[in-house]
Amino acid sequence: MKTILLIHGPNLNFLGRRDPKHYGNLTLKNLETLMKNEAKKNGFIIKSFQSNHEGELIDFIQENASKAEGIIINPGAFTHYSFALHDALLDAQIPAVEVHLSSISKREEWRKTSVTAPACIAQFSGKKEKSYVEALKLLFQKISD
Repeated sequence: MKTILLIHGPNLNFLGRRDPKHYGNLTLKNLETLMKNEAKKNGFIIKSFQSNHEGELIDFIQENASKAEGIIINPGAFTHYSFALHDALLDAQIPAVEVHLSSISKREEWRKTSVTAPACIAQFSGKKEKSYVEALKLLFQKISD
C-alpha cells in the first residue's frame, strides 16, 4: 500500500487539552484515527509521528520520505522559523502539504508567516480536522495524476 507521512510538531501531543477555540476538541490519537480511516478508504496507509523537537521531525522525514508518496505536516510553532524543516521537506522530493487546525492568518502577528509553506504544494488552515482531510484529498489527487 502507498504511504503518507502524517507529521505533528510541538505541543500537538496536547490536542484535546489545548485551547479548543483554536485547536478543536479532538485528541491527537482521534485525529490520527480519522486520517488513517480516510486514507484506508482510498488504498493508502498513514504513518504518524509527533515530536516537540525539531531535529527529530527532520530525522523522521529523512528516514521515511523515500518509502512514502507524500507528507502532511503541521509544524506547530516551527512553521514560523524552522528553515531546517523547510529544507528537509524540499529534500524529501515528495509532495508535502502544510496544515493547521487554527487559522494562522487570524492569530497573533508572528503566526501569520510560514517559512515551511514554500516547501509545500499547498497549505490548509482554520478548519480544525477538516484542514487535514482536505490535505489528504489533495495528496490523493496529486499522487494519482
